[in-house]
Amino acid sequence: MTSEEIHNNIYAMGEEARRAALALSLLNAEQKSNILRAMAVGVRAKKQEILAANAQDIASADERGIAGSMKDRLVLDDARVEAIASGIEQVADLPDPVGELLETIERPNGMSIEKVRVPIGVIGIIFESRPNVTSDAAVLCLKSGNATILRGGSEAIHSNKALAKALQEGGEPAGLPKGAIQLIPFTERESVQVLAGMDKYLDLIIPRGGKGLIEAVVSMARMPVIKHYDGICHAYVEAEADQELAIAIIDDGKTQKPSVCNALETVLVDQSVAKEFLPKLKQRLDVRNVEMRGCEKTQNFLTDVKLATEEDWTTEYLDLIISVKVVDGVSEAIDHINHYGSHHSEVIITSNDQQAKRFLSAVDSACVYHNVSTRFSDGEEFGFGAEIGISTDKLHARGPMGLVELTSYQYRITGNGQIKDSDRQIGL
Repeated sequence: MTSEEIHNNIYAMGEEARRAALALSLLNAEQKSNILRAMAVGVRAKKQEILAANAQDIASADERGIAGSMKDRLVLDDARVEAIASGIEQVADLPDPVGELLETIERPNGMSIEKVRVPIGVIGIIFESRPNVTSDAAVLCLKSGNATILRGGSEAIHSNKALAKALQEGGEPAGLPKGAIQLIPFTERESVQVLAGMDKYLDLIIPRGGKGLIEAVVSMARMPVIKHYDGICHAYVEAEADQELAIAIIDDGKTQKPSVCNALETVLVDQSVAKEFLPKLKQRLDVRNVEMRGCEKTQNFLTDVKLATEEDWTTEYLDLIISVKVVDGVSEAIDHINHYGSHHSEVIITSNDQQAKRFLSAVDSACVYHNVSTRFSDGEEFGFGAEIGISTDKLHARGPMGLVELTSYQYRITGNGQIKDSDRQIGL
């Protein structure tokens, strides 16, 4: 496909999405929920087509040597397709944020000002690997009244096409506007650049994927970007930590599902407890087949641990590998996290509430925990329902992004003829 064809195709999609966004803004909560339930029916009806398409992607992944956690993200089966359909129904049942009255202001001149939650408009989403993101992104945008243009990675192109088709064809009989959910059907890299430059039609763009993808989108985007950066998540075992609790939290954070962004990648251990704690931690992680990489101080207590390099502190392993550093108190732990972290999710494990409060206040991350696994950084776990990602930005969304984070607000002002120049009279 030529550059001109890519440009023209995507701009045509943008124009259609803008029309769809207007139509969506006029739908009420019940209408949107009915469309979503119909989409879930459509996914179940097209299950065999979706699985056949996914088999093509898996075969391609095998040819390219993709394995491990990356391949696991790609795979669909009966249970995962059903989870996609059930997830759509769960979103249908969530409260609709659109139209919520946020604030009312009565002015001395008689004007009444209402601050009302409204859709953002048209959202572009660029993502890699996981075909379920096609559904998650589409249904969350629809529920919040937004049209969306999706651009998935080449490794899941057949799965993404099949899912997008099932969603669109399932929702149309229930009133899904044409162009409300669109997937760019080709994989040329130039499509990312065209989408990122299409500020005439896109109000927001959300990249989900590796650091290279996100940095490329940020550098090219002509509209606001909400970033879903790496998950370099830390656990700090403070001097007064319950050590058995700390081992359980670290074990869960690293091994429960190591291929996700809220999995632990680095453990910081207070030097006052390192001699006692580190052997116990290693014993547990050895059972889980976790490779530990430690600083020089860690090697003083664990002689068979590989030396961690500077690169380890900034690596999102997404695998059964974890880096360990011995630190001199909470201040050094905070400094290390703020310097090397990705502003995602961090936990302090301690029975000292004062130290916990200091950690929670000083660590510059979207989610900070006290004695809780970082694996809870998730929209569903926070009670938001499904999520579109974990924002590591501060504006306009931070942390798990649910329906509310996919909306903006509008001021609606009512009066009876108020004018700025009070010396003038209406009609003169």
